[in-house]
Amino acid sequence: MLISAETLMEIYREGNTRILDCRYLLSDPGFGVASYRRAHIPGSIYLDLAEDLSSPITARTGRHPLPAVDQFAQTVGKWGVADDSIVIAYDDGPGAMAARCWWLLRWFGHQSVYVLDGGLDAWVEAGGVLVDGTESYPMAKFTGRPRQNNWTDADTLMQVMDDPVRLIIDARENKRFLGLEEPIDRIAGHIPSAINRPFQHNLSGGRFKSAKILKQEFIDLIGSISPNQVIHSCGSGVTACHNLLAMEVAGLHGSRLYAGSWSEWITDPNRPVISSVSRE
Repeated sequence: MLISAETLMEIYREGNTRILDCRYLLSDPGFGVASYRRAHIPGSIYLDLAEDLSSPITARTGRHPLPAVDQFAQTVGKWGVADDSIVIAYDDGPGAMAARCWWLLRWFGHQSVYVLDGGLDAWVEAGGVLVDGTESYPMAKFTGRPRQNNWTDADTLMQVMDDPVRLIIDARENKRFLGLEEPIDRIAGHIPSAINRPFQHNLSGGRFKSAKILKQEFIDLIGSISPNQVIHSCGSGVTACHNLLAMEVAGLHGSRLYAGSWSEWITDPNRPVISSVSRE
């Protein structure tokens, strides 16, 4: 699930390795591709969060809807990813954007996909070279099929959110979770019964904490609730993937993603919210 920069250096030139640059800033959508063109890991192609890792927004979706199921396998093939490819996703370092890519490929059944721990900074610190320009891979045949048991939708969440054997974990920063501020979405607050674990808590010094530490922290958080009854949410289904990845690293398998997350939840006024701030 995670790969070190040192290990990537050993395999990045192998023929079936595919490296995906997922850098992106919500506040500056052009940042990622511009950064990629200036400097990237050799052999990597660029994936845009909005264009490649999401589908178009509608009035009833969140800000980053899941890609269309009937098109995503073909899209992955255009990235040069085949069924036997080893895929490494990276970003600036925190891993949230890379984790979204990781989750999407796992959603479609691809197991050999990893997040570069520490991202581009780790690669540079390990002595890795960078190149400029753009790159591409030949079209590949990817036959993945989506799994339905690793994510949930708003209707299902409405039915189970008060179930004492279920738990919703929100990955946003605490001020947004509490509704004290909301720089992005129209309504501030969180889904009732959700608890907060900002995704940054999975990191120490820019790297993921050890599996042992993550396991203890998540066990302290979820208590007796089974990992497969945990649902991850955030603002739009991106940073929630980081918490989901951290649980997998910790050996706590089977938690699910609420893909639409907060930005989808608030599109329906009939859905309850705990909110202290509203934006017109």
